[in-house]
Amino acid sequence: MAAIRAAQLGAKVTLIEREHLGGTCLNIGCIPTKCLLHSAELVEDIKNQGKEIGVEVSGVSINFPQIIKHKNDISKKLTGGVAGLLKMNKVKVVDGEAKFVGPGKLSVKKADGATETMTADGIIVATGSVNATPPIPGLKENPNCIDSTGALSLEKLPKSMVVIGGGVIGLELACAYAAFGTKITVVEALDHMLPMLDGDLTKIGVQHMKKMGMEFNLECPVQSVEPSPVGAKVVCKNKAGETVSFEAEKVLVAIGRRANTASLDLEAGKIENDRGRIVVNDRMQTSVPGVYAIGDCVLGHAQLAHTASAMGEVAAENIMGIDALYDEKTNPTCVYIEPEAASVGLTEEQCKAKGLDYKVGKFPMSANGKALIINGGEGLVKIIAGKEYGEILGMHIIGPRATDLIAEGALAIGEEMTLDEIIATIHSHPTVTETLREAALHAEKRAIHTPNK
Repeated sequence: MAAIRAAQLGAKVTLIEREHLGGTCLNIGCIPTKCLLHSAELVEDIKNQGKEIGVEVSGVSINFPQIIKHKNDISKKLTGGVAGLLKMNKVKVVDGEAKFVGPGKLSVKKADGATETMTADGIIVATGSVNATPPIPGLKENPNCIDSTGALSLEKLPKSMVVIGGGVIGLELACAYAAFGTKITVVEALDHMLPMLDGDLTKIGVQHMKKMGMEFNLECPVQSVEPSPVGAKVVCKNKAGETVSFEAEKVLVAIGRRANTASLDLEAGKIENDRGRIVVNDRMQTSVPGVYAIGDCVLGHAQLAHTASAMGEVAAENIMGIDALYDEKTNPTCVYIEPEAASVGLTEEQCKAKGLDYKVGKFPMSANGKALIINGGEGLVKIIAGKEYGEILGMHIIGPRATDLIAEGALAIGEEMTLDEIIATIHSHPTVTETLREAALHAEKRAIHTPNK
């Protein structure tokens, strides 16, 4: 995004890439994960809803190598598209690895082994993140312990899997594998999962995942990983302080991601950082003039593909003389569990912590015709607004199309819209979008299709 935007504005752009165009998202992140989840959703729908809606299928089976092949084909198509866009915008691509040898000065080791020193009027660091590996004894030594990248390229479907970490990455992959028939056990050190979501959403999501056969062990920190004839044994301490263990063919380690800056030599570049996470301002400028950083490698911002893209455009525009600021208040968080969830703005927990005067509107998917058709009406829309003026503070959705619907909440927050303005907007019927207006009506005690409690 940054390279293309800079080129659009007239810059002569060189892109240095050591591995794959498209980064984590297209190759080993969002896109491949969603491919697996789409296959999983279809399996779930056939098994759980098919008979009820008159579509009877016997002998549903999983062709796991084909699932992986489909994922690879989609990634290849999209990364090929990125290469085409770069070429169209006359961006020069250099296969190689860059590191700083001074402020604003790079040394690039190319794929052919040659080394070249480079500098430019503007340098954008966009090296992303890598999976974090916790210092758990026995973890690194066990080949059956995998990270999200490994979970996206297994050759054989495991019968059982322990997932360490109840965050987005772990639970998305857990949902996919549970639908394929893998027995999933989740262990989480905290007393709750998906901390970025409003509590009401998490409750519905966890309930559904339990229905899928997933087991959850909260306040259960991992102590070690031991060898096992099955694959691996994960040894934990439970809430009562007792030692408990879980055995599985594979152990998915999903405790988060860390900035991928170790090979950049930030010290040589005199770039201020916090344990490898680069410090930037709202123009994406680092401590060194002319050097910018964007995406997962920066400090204090959401590690998401769409935030990285927005940061990239801001950095490119500032380099080209346009005063652009990065503002994360309209940033939606999307979680592709089953059913999918999305959130933008403040959660109710955050409103309470800030001492804000607010009101809440809720609307259950069970009262929406289209949601009833799609998934039986499982889910909820929740809108949080200022008590006095009704300005939208947060929107939280779990249910069909949640990750698409959330754009209305982002737009409402960005444009400082009120409940009245959402209510005054006619929403088409029969669609899931109606739930947003209904939640706004409920916040104003004007609900039509639910009680005004």
